[in-house]
Amino acid sequence: GFSAYFLIVADFIKWAKGEGIAVGPGRGSGAGSLVAWALTITDLDPIKLGLLFERFLNPERKSMPDFDIDFCETRRGEVITYVQQKYGREQVAQIITFGRLKARAVLKDTGRVLQMSYGQVDRLAKAVPNLPADPWTLERALNGVSELAEEYRTDAQVRRLFDLAMKLEGLPRHSSTHAAGVVIGDRPLRELVPMYRDPRSDMPITQFDLKYVEGAGLVKFDFLGLKTLSVLQRAVELVEARTGERPDLDGLHWEDPAVYALLQKGDTVGVFQLESEGMRRTLAAVRPTNFGDIIALVSLYRPGPMDNIPLFGDRKNGRVSIEYPHALLETILGETYGVFVYQEQVMQAAQILAGYTLGGADQLRRAMGKKIKSEMDAQRSIFVEGCATHHQIPAAKANELFDLIDKFAGYGFNKSHAAAYALLAYQTAWLKAHYPEDFYAASMAFDISNTDKLQIFVDDARRMGVTLLAPCINRSRADFSVEQGLDTLGVRYALGALKGVGEGAMEQLCVERSANGPFTSVADFADRITQRLLNRRQIESLAAAGGFDTIEPNRAAVHGAAELILSVAAESESARVSGQGGLFGGEEHKAAAIKLPANANWPTAERMVQERDAFGFYFSAHPVDRYRHIATANGAKTYTGVCETIAPADGARTGAMMAALVEDVRWRTSARGRRYCNATLSDSSGQFVASCFDDDAAKALEAAAHASDCVLLSVELDRQAGEETPRITVRRVQRLEGLAATNRLKAEIRLSDAAALPRLAAVIDGERGGRGVIELIAELDDGRSATILLGRDFALDGELAERIGEVPGVAGVEVSPLDPPRLALVS
Repeated sequence: GFSAYFLIVADFIKWAKGEGIAVGPGRGSGAGSLVAWALTITDLDPIKLGLLFERFLNPERKSMPDFDIDFCETRRGEVITYVQQKYGREQVAQIITFGRLKARAVLKDTGRVLQMSYGQVDRLAKAVPNLPADPWTLERALNGVSELAEEYRTDAQVRRLFDLAMKLEGLPRHSSTHAAGVVIGDRPLRELVPMYRDPRSDMPITQFDLKYVEGAGLVKFDFLGLKTLSVLQRAVELVEARTGERPDLDGLHWEDPAVYALLQKGDTVGVFQLESEGMRRTLAAVRPTNFGDIIALVSLYRPGPMDNIPLFGDRKNGRVSIEYPHALLETILGETYGVFVYQEQVMQAAQILAGYTLGGADQLRRAMGKKIKSEMDAQRSIFVEGCATHHQIPAAKANELFDLIDKFAGYGFNKSHAAAYALLAYQTAWLKAHYPEDFYAASMAFDISNTDKLQIFVDDARRMGVTLLAPCINRSRADFSVEQGLDTLGVRYALGALKGVGEGAMEQLCVERSANGPFTSVADFADRITQRLLNRRQIESLAAAGGFDTIEPNRAAVHGAAELILSVAAESESARVSGQGGLFGGEEHKAAAIKLPANANWPTAERMVQERDAFGFYFSAHPVDRYRHIATANGAKTYTGVCETIAPADGARTGAMMAALVEDVRWRTSARGRRYCNATLSDSSGQFVASCFDDDAAKALEAAAHASDCVLLSVELDRQAGEETPRITVRRVQRLEGLAATNRLKAEIRLSDAAALPRLAAVIDGERGGRGVIELIAELDDGRSATILLGRDFALDGELAERIGEVPGVAGVEVSPLDPPRLALVS
């Protein structure tokens, strides 16, 4: 009786694919249906992968079948609109949901009505444990948090707050719309359920929520938006635009060595379901070699089953022999090396050992999940009797097998769902392995407003050897793009990703550039923009990010002339006869001369700060990079380096050296009344937090935070079980600037063009008065090289070295300490 349901789902999926809207390969138990595969609802052959239809639908199941369909995040609405048009606007609606007053929220709302101070109520609310997997009620918090219990006992106002809040807890607070659910009726829905009109939507909504709308006889369809599908489609389009060939992701073979090499190294930032730091370490430890391993890891990497990952990896890689609970189970547990991973394996074990039908086995799986004693006792009896009847397995062994299966049934994951998501993981990994530039451009495009994610992608792309090109008003687009250089591809940073700039304005800038050619100077830029839609903040952000570097390399000068540029733009616009209809005018006008500030110049540190403000992170360099030679000489590692090399969680503590910029320091008091500080720090690999309990070191961190100083840290690391990253405790702090001043430095300069000598002399002239050594490495005609000592009394630091490196004709500058490094010891 479900044929109409299958056909409706198949119809809107077929329409979406015909319109070029990306549709997921499936999710949930529906991927186990051969009928769904035949109707192209799902893209995975369930017979090939051993997926079970009975996990989706069986005679013993009481509930309706349920297909959850993933669509391209940006075009999901088009599919819902199609369904409205096909079945009638009055017969299609979304489903209402009710936000309820949970423990913290009800305390805050009640406290506001009682006109209690915000600080006090906020403190009380934060004292209630917030665990999504194990939500606490107010009553449980009063019994389990001594601080709350004490205030409830001694403060009448707090007692009144909690007494009222507990009466309100759990009641509906506001209405909202179900994220994905849509119902379709065979007649106008108002004849079946009460309807609600949300003023923010033009689509009707049922007044019954999900539970009651199904009870009223309506069938729910889930239209889910999945960003990964949008990323995949965008990456494929970028590849096609660049090469003329469109990769067929649906036709990929699952044995590509490049994909498994990527997975085994844990290079999976941006890869669907495999990008967390813990998962990346897991991939490197398990070393997957086939598609089945990906499915298993997607299933195992969750609280509970995660404990089986070491055993899974050891058995896979031959470090431990594979053992099966019973010889009959080898056929179903072989793919997971004797470890129960999937719910389907639990069902098949019951079928093989005790003669269950797969429908009955699904009931057993559900009973084991609910842990209701009466149901479990009944199922145990059926199981033990079935084992004796079919295979003469003794009752003691049958009970042992039942207990073992019961243990894993609670952890087991739906293999159909895992297989569908493993396919998306494989497809994203394939794109990253074969078309990394297009992969990064697409991934960053869909996180264009998420600074934290953009920084992660930028760091990862550089680590993978992908060229990242700075934003440029003459080369960049509003969005991220792939650009072919003379000998390499690169990802060109998007103008629209800069802070305070706006994608809309940048799109218009790109339209003007496309129509009338590149901007030739700052004056030309001013003449062609309109003051109404570009403001000072936008011009300053473009300048700070290096957007004008190709026409004016002095960022400080352009930044300081922002008001002048806008003034010239206003004069040019008023002089135009037409051109009022858009951001840019269309007629040719002579550019007014713009005199940039002659003495404007940013030292390296200021330029980095300005760049950070424009990007939201340090793009071209990090302040710590200025002291790279000192940090390296002292054995300092980056935060990423520390996370990658620290041993697995075993309670042991290890020492390390790190170099970082101190961004913020906050003082805290421990449960035992001890005062300590939490410091927010960053290096070229990212941002991290460290604790400091030593008074002298904490004060040094606080001073460094006020001065935005870079420091060398002697730290202690430890990682507890279940934690992805190590805890960092600071033991000693030294200012890198002070270390640089007391260390004698040597710079070795290599030239690629002798014409650079006069320019080099101009840069280092006047930099005497220090103890730094500068040497020139000259390549001779016979292939040998000569070292020329330029002096031993230069005021050499990272900034001077950087200015030397920017001289045209200088091939490279290597800076190193002349004095032996002084390592800070960790007790």
